[in-house]
Amino acid sequence: MAVKVKKIEQKKMPFLERIYIFYIIAGMARTFRHFIRNLLNTKNIEFLEYPEQKPEDITPRYRGLHRLTKYESGELKCVACDMCATACPAKCIYIEACEVEGSKEKAPKVFNIDLLECVFCGLCVEACPKDAIRMDSGIFTKVEGKREDFISDINELSSRKRGDF
Repeated sequence: MAVKVKKIEQKKMPFLERIYIFYIIAGMARTFRHFIRNLLNTKNIEFLEYPEQKPEDITPRYRGLHRLTKYESGELKCVACDMCATACPAKCIYIEACEVEGSKEKAPKVFNIDLLECVFCGLCVEACPKDAIRMDSGIFTKVEGKREDFISDINELSSRKRGDF
């Protein structure tokens, strides 16, 4: 029994739509209008002197910076399974595991996240089987002077609390 395949006809776009010239010119005209308006009237430009002034209209669903969660006993939930580092598309998470005495589980000896490479997608949170890493700190951003200061280590990640503003 032969299956009939129905061919889908593609609609022909007019030439001007195919080359997007109209849309490019319209976008550039809008950008130029905003530029001229702001150049002539600088008093109406809204700006924020960050980090002295924090943005007020951040949505409650904003993920914020990463944090490592702990049990009530104070030990980290992370078992250094490397699932978060594997799921990370930016490859910004580095974990080095060590054995825990008297336990079958491992623990992270080194847990670093390079925040300059992180794309804040949240895949590390979704991949974690122990719910050890979260992005609910509420910290909007980190302001530092050197590149090395943007690498969050295990001490910094485990000291963050939920909703740390």
